[in-house]
Amino acid sequence: MNGWIILDKASGLFSRSASSRVARLFGEKKSGHIGTLDPMATGVLPIAIGSATKMIPFIEDLSDGNKEYLFSVQFGFETDTLDITGKIIEQGGDSPSEQDIVRVLPDFIGNIFQTPPQYSSVHVNGIRAYDIVRGGKSANIPPRQITIHKLEFLGIKDKSYNFRVCCTRGTYVRSLGRDIARKLGTFGTVDMIKRVKTNGFDIKNAVKLDFLENLVNNTGALEKYLMPIDFGLGDIPVLNLDNKDAVLYKNGGFIKTASRDGRYRIYNNGVFIGIGDVSDQTLRPVRTI
Repeated sequence: MNGWIILDKASGLFSRSASSRVARLFGEKKSGHIGTLDPMATGVLPIAIGSATKMIPFIEDLSDGNKEYLFSVQFGFETDTLDITGKIIEQGGDSPSEQDIVRVLPDFIGNIFQTPPQYSSVHVNGIRAYDIVRGGKSANIPPRQITIHKLEFLGIKDKSYNFRVCCTRGTYVRSLGRDIARKLGTFGTVDMIKRVKTNGFDIKNAVKLDFLENLVNNTGALEKYLMPIDFGLGDIPVLNLDNKDAVLYKNGGFIKTASRDGRYRIYNNGVFIGIGDVSDQTLRPVRTI
């Protein structure tokens, strides 16, 4: 089987493990996912099965990897992981007022610099930051530029202050929680992260792993929840080929066309057969299915 499962990942599950478990349900060895979620985090994890893995880089190139998260922060302490699963390393400061939070949020909107968490997969001199930290040292991670399109305060529930953020890939929500707290003169730790959108995939289409596993155990139809290979490529225009040109395309041949220069989704009789680029009135295959 080939296509996409839009998984609503559960907390405590590693993204790679989730991808492998979903692939096994479909009897496929080949799988991949778009955008890693922290083990604590939940929400949208698009998982490519079989030939759909070929589309991962093209989907990642669309919309600059825009993502949307819901998250919440507890103030007054900071952990080494910047989330609730870590060890407390800093304490103190008052809980901010709603007015103070609303006042500082505009400072985080637009192009800003952010330092990733010590416990992150960022490479430092060829070594993952979390491996450096686990070895007893501090990872020297330089700040990097990200873009936050929207940041909203959603209110307080119990001890948690709730937010929504729309941002580009490379943004660490844990770091954002830390930085909001420090801007307010206190410490903060993220206690919930839920990704609701990423690269055109939405939580409304997502299914949970235990639901899929129950389907398999009860001989249910998994195919109903498998999105087509070209799902998520809707921003790329379509170019249709006749049978003769489709055979040539699949074999790596170049095809004359009157289409404008640019990237296209290639179809034959309504069937998606790959991605191609047109330049100088010539279609060249980039990736075939």
